[in-house]
Amino acid sequence: MLVQFRVKRFNPERDEKPYWGEYNVEVEPTDRVLDGLNYIKWNLDGSLAYRRSCAHGICGSDALVINGRNRLACKLLIKQVLRDSKVVTVEALRGFPVIKDLVVDMEAFFAKYRSIKPYLINYDPEPEKERPQSPQDRERFDDTTKCILCAACTTACPTFWADKGFVGPASIVQAHRFIFDSRDQGAQERLAILQDAGGVFTCRTIFNCTDACPRGIQVTKAIYEVRQAILFNKT
Repeated sequence: MLVQFRVKRFNPERDEKPYWGEYNVEVEPTDRVLDGLNYIKWNLDGSLAYRRSCAHGICGSDALVINGRNRLACKLLIKQVLRDSKVVTVEALRGFPVIKDLVVDMEAFFAKYRSIKPYLINYDPEPEKERPQSPQDRERFDDTTKCILCAACTTACPTFWADKGFVGPASIVQAHRFIFDSRDQGAQERLAILQDAGGVFTCRTIFNCTDACPRGIQVTKAIYEVRQAILFNKT
């Protein structure tokens, strides 16, 4: 079937401002939005720029604003988009500088991610075997291990748009994953970082992040739990 795609285009080397490119795309209802973008690039306009990699919802590289909502282009089916609209609109994630078309500069995002020390910290001597962990201890932080750093949650957050000092939901989710890991000994270091300006208390509990997460992570809940750990010194 023939579906109209409206893609927000912008080449800073050539364009004074963004514009909408319109394309008639041949797709099946069960195709993904990513398939439509591939059709445009491979058959209609090879200059279209966007990120893609695994195409299976694992790498997170193709997070975009699709019909006004942050979604992964490789997971969202054409028939799902067309339930509420006759047109598929695609634009770059909001809040990041646009490099070209649908490609954004994510360096500031990853700098904030690195700032919360997203790795296991343990000061004990290295064990001969692995550090054991009970199923119950693993379950404590299981939800936040699903994060793929696509930035869908962070760029859906109005607080992030307004306050560039805010570390953002994705970084807090990554911190949560280690703060509540029974093998980790760096919780207090991360909590000290996240209690400062731009940390968890900057969140306004709007829940956009939870809605935007393509992995179904309870992002707002994770932020709340980190807040509680700071307030009551519980990990």
